[in-house]
Amino acid sequence: MSELVQKLLTYPPQRDIVFVLGAGASYPDGVPLQRHILPMILGNSAINNSAIGKQAIDFIKDNFAYNSEKNLYPQLEAVFGFLDYFIFQNENLSSKYSVANIRLIKEYLIKSIHYIVNLQTDKESKVYQKFWRTAFQQTNNFSVMTLNYDTLLEQAFNIFSGQKAYIDYSIHLMNYNKGAEFSQYNFWINPREPIFVPQDINPVPLKILKLHGSLNWKYCSCCNQTLLTPWDREIDLNRGKFTGYTYPDKQKYDFTCPNDGTDFETLIIMPSYVKPLNQPIISQLMGEAAREIRAAKKIVFIGYSLSNADLHIRALFKKQINEQTKIIVVNTRETEEFKLKYYSISENVEFIYSSFENLLLSKELTKKVFE
Repeated sequence: MSELVQKLLTYPPQRDIVFVLGAGASYPDGVPLQRHILPMILGNSAINNSAIGKQAIDFIKDNFAYNSEKNLYPQLEAVFGFLDYFIFQNENLSSKYSVANIRLIKEYLIKSIHYIVNLQTDKESKVYQKFWRTAFQQTNNFSVMTLNYDTLLEQAFNIFSGQKAYIDYSIHLMNYNKGAEFSQYNFWINPREPIFVPQDINPVPLKILKLHGSLNWKYCSCCNQTLLTPWDREIDLNRGKFTGYTYPDKQKYDFTCPNDGTDFETLIIMPSYVKPLNQPIISQLMGEAAREIRAAKKIVFIGYSLSNADLHIRALFKKQINEQTKIIVVNTRETEEFKLKYYSISENVEFIYSSFENLLLSKELTKKVFE
């Protein structure tokens, strides 16, 4: 075995490619698209029979008409927009729905979404494994931005076992802290500090910017820090608490902040026209994303619709893209309306009409992305 030496991993000043992943990238593995999430919540027995799920569903039934037989449901943006109106106006909706209760219902709905998305995440993704292998065959100077909460992208990265790269979420994680109270969590390597690796291995740092948060991030609103729990994403629907398991004896326990004992909160940004972009972690990620966009020679959007509810993403790219940066959009949509959304942020756009998995199976299409 090669001798371990200390190395400092650094980034080149420019990035060959920045990938931007939308819901269409995780959809082949069964992660629901946004329009499918609300029907799944309303039809899920575990959510319907839980304490927090029942309150969220009652609110929807009381305030939104829908027809499940005809598959007609309100948009998630509309539900969260309605909740946010009363929260920002500090108004009660009724005697049943005070503003304090509405704040709780919003958190309960977020946790119900966390539960639904996580149902499809506890498995290997052959598509993302193929993505990582294909990308590293072409270059090791790239980064990934994703608007997805699921963790399939990172789980698929395990095929490299630290040989090619180390994931850099570009935020400070509690896992990097060295105090005794963090001993069970500080297994995660900080790629921005010198690390010990075999002398004959030269890994690179790889930025994965999760601009809408992640199922495996636990946020403490007391110390404003985030704990990464790579394998523990479960949520107790009756108590609204995050749960984990001890290893190897599989004893269940509740996650609380190692710093101050505070219950963790979800760190996923919901589909709404009003997003909490001043949240410290999200604000930091948006700044990091801006720097990556400016450093990119090419930006490849995969399975991302550039939704009207994501005006902050549209503004981010509109402000930061250089005129000479080449844009490639990989999507199955061919409508003029869809194309105009991308032409609104850059004139230098090429469209590849393909699903994510078909792109990776085609040498011709893959060459277009990387050439």
